[in-house]
Amino acid sequence: MFVALKRFLKQAVTGEQGKLDFAEDDHRLAAAALLVHLVSVDGVVDDKEREALNEVLRRNYQLTPDMTAELIKAAQHRDDEAVDLFGFTSVLKRDLEIEERLKVLEMMWEIVYADGIVHEFEDNTIWRVAELLGISSRDRLALRRKVAGARDAAASEADED
Repeated sequence: MFVALKRFLKQAVTGEQGKLDFAEDDHRLAAAALLVHLVSVDGVVDDKEREALNEVLRRNYQLTPDMTAELIKAAQHRDDEAVDLFGFTSVLKRDLEIEERLKVLEMMWEIVYADGIVHEFEDNTIWRVAELLGISSRDRLALRRKVAGARDAAASEADED
């Protein structure tokens, strides 16, 4: 509530209204921060991963390109300030049903497979997030196979063209 009041006062004083702020307890921001963290956890951030990050967030949260860019910027800021993943996963576990938490994990696998290489740090990060979200190993691995299979099918379709 304090954040909303602060935003209202800022808009009243400065006239800024076009900018969308993602609240600290917004589950989209928590999920985006996990994805941003995952993109950089292996030490290499390439264009495929950046594009996948934009596409995954835009598609799953029905965002405009500007809103997506703002969400990623806010998520990078949150990830830079974070000392662990618990702050993000606690928001998701509190606010989302299991199906929605599974969707977040699926989004994470999409990011991992974007560059075609599953780094051990990425795999470990997803394992830790799944544990914190209360997602079983069976479900985590099923989502991995689903995303890998979809990626392989898309690659074979592209080869046929």
